[in-house]
Amino acid sequence: MPIHCPISFPRLTEDEMRAIDYPVMGHAFATHSQLGRLCDESVYQRELLRRLQNAGPEAVIEVPITLTHRQFSIRLALDVVVLQKVIYELKTVAALSSAHEAQLLGYLFMTNSTRGKLINFRTRSVESRFVNATLDDAERRRFTLDVSKYSGDDSLATLVRELIEDWGTGLDASLYRRAILSCLGSGAEPDQMLPMKSGEHSIGNQRFHLLNGETALGVTTYSDPNSANLHDFQKLIAASPLRCMHWVNITHHQVTLTTIRNDRKI
Repeated sequence: MPIHCPISFPRLTEDEMRAIDYPVMGHAFATHSQLGRLCDESVYQRELLRRLQNAGPEAVIEVPITLTHRQFSIRLALDVVVLQKVIYELKTVAALSSAHEAQLLGYLFMTNSTRGKLINFRTRSVESRFVNATLDDAERRRFTLDVSKYSGDDSLATLVRELIEDWGTGLDASLYRRAILSCLGSGAEPDQMLPMKSGEHSIGNQRFHLLNGETALGVTTYSDPNSANLHDFQKLIAASPLRCMHWVNITHHQVTLTTIRNDRKI
């Protein structure tokens, strides 16, 4: 099973979510009132769990999610799950951001759930944000693969197709990238710092994710990839010693594989 979680989540309506969330947030505010805003995330997690369990709602922490594809496997964890229905992701940050929303949305996609919530304890007053997933498992696996601008080996294109068929779209780009690099098993060290040049002048080192000694892998989840994105990658590769990059962009229903060549190396 490519994505496994021990809990089978229902697809909640907004009213069902709010009925569960109201008492949970009462305990979150009480936790923040008692502990203040300077504790570590794990401290808030344990105190919130204690309060929920004492009050009656079934709650568990660190619920595992395992993603596998071929020989690759990675385990993630859900911070808090209430009544085996709602995922709460806890944070201790200056402010919630779109990156935090994307993380929780990924968890909702992995579990085929519809609704979750972010809770941030670092602010003066508890900050929270609902996150909703409109796509279900079937929709996330309905995609087309565009390889019209790809000129690499068929094994990469095949792997990308099979991986998205297994996991679906909508997950964090780093998860797809790590799986691709692991499954291809080129033998090269995947993460390397390579020297960059401006003309003949050395300008430092840049991290690349390598498929082999002369080819990098780029994986993004841009919702609307455009020529500006392509030009950015072209400039990056032009300053590097690499011959090319294979760029994989994954949106909800479109996966594009593009080869970006270093004109200086042709």
